[in-house]
Amino acid sequence: MARGERHIDTLVTLRGGRFLMGTDDEVGFPDDAEGPVREVTISPFRVDKFPVTNERFQEFVRATGYVTEAEEFGWSFVFRNFVPRVLLTRGMARTVPGLEWWYAVDRATWFKPEGKGSNIRTRMDHPVVHITWRDADRYCEWAGLRLPTEAEWEYAARGGLVGKRYVWGDELTPNGKHMCNIWQGDFPTRNTAADGFQGTCPVKSFSPNEFGLYTVAGNVWEWCTDFWSVDFHTKGPIVDPAGPPTGKLRVMRGGSYLCHSSYCNRYRVAARTSNTPDSSTGNLGFRCAADA
Repeated sequence: MARGERHIDTLVTLRGGRFLMGTDDEVGFPDDAEGPVREVTISPFRVDKFPVTNERFQEFVRATGYVTEAEEFGWSFVFRNFVPRVLLTRGMARTVPGLEWWYAVDRATWFKPEGKGSNIRTRMDHPVVHITWRDADRYCEWAGLRLPTEAEWEYAARGGLVGKRYVWGDELTPNGKHMCNIWQGDFPTRNTAADGFQGTCPVKSFSPNEFGLYTVAGNVWEWCTDFWSVDFHTKGPIVDPAGPPTGKLRVMRGGSYLCHSSYCNRYRVAARTSNTPDSSTGNLGFRCAADA
């Protein structure tokens, strides 16, 4: 075990190699530059089977005294269906213009996901949320690990499958079986929770992919180390690509429990999006990686 490494009992070693990254899928988002499909080579690396859970992040905080950016800001974004009515009446939750399903909720943090009165006591095996890119990076630094590159993330998520739309294949619900935690019903007004969950779910709730990784589709968005770009990959390196050297946004992958085909089907394995590195929401977490 390398000096300083922690929480490595769930890491798997992937041998790397060449794979087809990206998609030209007609249901994709051209503005997100999901394509073109290109052959990329990845060196061997290690990646966690699971996104970082509340239990593991709590251990990090207790060991270091780390204060997340949401705690420093004094608020974070919470999906409207989860905002306690008492916070609305007390002015502790505010609507977000143009994003009607998000509320800026005072004191919403990783350990109080819905603000004052909420807690994670029954969610220790859920992925930690309200995590900014810096928060994720600091955890990785403490653990002796790192965030995955976007290319590593997609290689790991594909699990060796070639050109498939989803982590498990081309059909969203094969034989009627739900394979990930996403929105069921009419977004954003009615979630039937047909997949079993309204919000986040335990990290072992669905079957792993062929590499043994859990919940790489849906549940929570996962930060990657890369700066966001819509054209760097068309002219940049194809061996261990790591995105442009600078930027204002960071890459997020995997989709979340709020994704729905009507507006955001980014639970597809090649789907990508971005956010400012200081963004903190109730559906944003991370997964760790490391050199082999």
